[in-house]
Amino acid sequence: MAAASDDERSVAADSWSVKSDYGSSALDDDQRQADADVAASFPATASDYSSDRDGHESDGNDVEAASMLGFQTYWDSSYAQDLTNFHHHGHAGEVWFGEDVMDTVATWTKDLCLKTETADISKDLSTWSVLDLGTGNGLLLQALAKQGFSDLTGTDYSEGAIELAKKLAIRDGFTNINFLVDDVLETKLEKKFELVMDKGTLDAIGLHPDGPVKRMMYWDSVANLVAPGSILVITSCNNTRDELLREVEKFNQKLLGIKCLDQEAGNETNNKEKLAFRYLDHVRTYPTFRFGGVEGSRVCTVAFSLL
Repeated sequence: MAAASDDERSVAADSWSVKSDYGSSALDDDQRQADADVAASFPATASDYSSDRDGHESDGNDVEAASMLGFQTYWDSSYAQDLTNFHHHGHAGEVWFGEDVMDTVATWTKDLCLKTETADISKDLSTWSVLDLGTGNGLLLQALAKQGFSDLTGTDYSEGAIELAKKLAIRDGFTNINFLVDDVLETKLEKKFELVMDKGTLDAIGLHPDGPVKRMMYWDSVANLVAPGSILVITSCNNTRDELLREVEKFNQKLLGIKCLDQEAGNETNNKEKLAFRYLDHVRTYPTFRFGGVEGSRVCTVAFSLL
C-alpha cells in the first residue's frame, strides 16, 4: 500500500472543521464535496467498514462528515511515512493540534486531577492508571509523564502508530509507557482506568461515513474503560464544548432507557452498573478568534466524570 503523499495528508488535515464553544465556521460546499471525493477515492480495506454499514441510511450529512481521516487505511499509510521519516531523520511525526495544545492538555489535566474530589482516587498522580485512546506517536503520554503520571498505557488501531510510539518513548527515556494495538470500537482491554484521554480520536471516528453509528459505539466502549468515579478528557477540533455535552447527554439518555428496561425486568444488578457521564470542566485558555460575529477557539478540551 502506498503511503499518502504530503498533499493528500494536507487535504485530509484541512477537512477537520474549525469549531469553538460558541459556534463553528463550516467548510464551504465546494470544499466539502472535494473532501468527500478524496475520501471516496482513497483505498479502503474491509476493516474500514464494520457490519453496521450494511443497511446504513444516509441522513444527508455523509458528504459533510466523510474524510480520509475516518479510515484506518489513511492512518496506516500516514504512520508508515512517519516511521520512514523517523528512521531517516529522527522526526517524531505530526503533533495533532500542535505542541502548545498538547502541553496545555497535559498541565490542565494534572491540575484537574489534583483538585477533583474523588474518595476512591489518591492525590498521588503516580498511582493513577492512565489510558490514551488513539495515542498516535504517544507524545501526549510523554507530556503526562512529565506531569507526574507513571502508570501509562497508549492504544491505537494502527500498528505503525504503536511501533512509532514505542521507538519515540525509548529514544526519549520513557520506557515505562505501555503501548498496545487496540481498536477502541472493538477493544479487547478488560481493565478500567482512572484517567482516559482522547485527543482527536472521537474526531476521526466521526469522519467515517458511518460516523454517527461509530460515535455511539465509541461511547459504549469508553463507558466500560473509565472506572466509576474517574475522569475522561476529550480534546477536539471538530466539536464544540456544547456539542460534546449534547452528545454525552444523548448517550446518558440511552443508558437511562436501558436502566428502565432492566428495572422492568427485575435485573437490579445490571441496573446498578449503568453509570452516566457528568460534565466536570473545560479548558478556558485557548486563543480565540472572531468570524462572522461569532467568537470561538479552534479546539476545545472537556472533562467528564463517570458516576
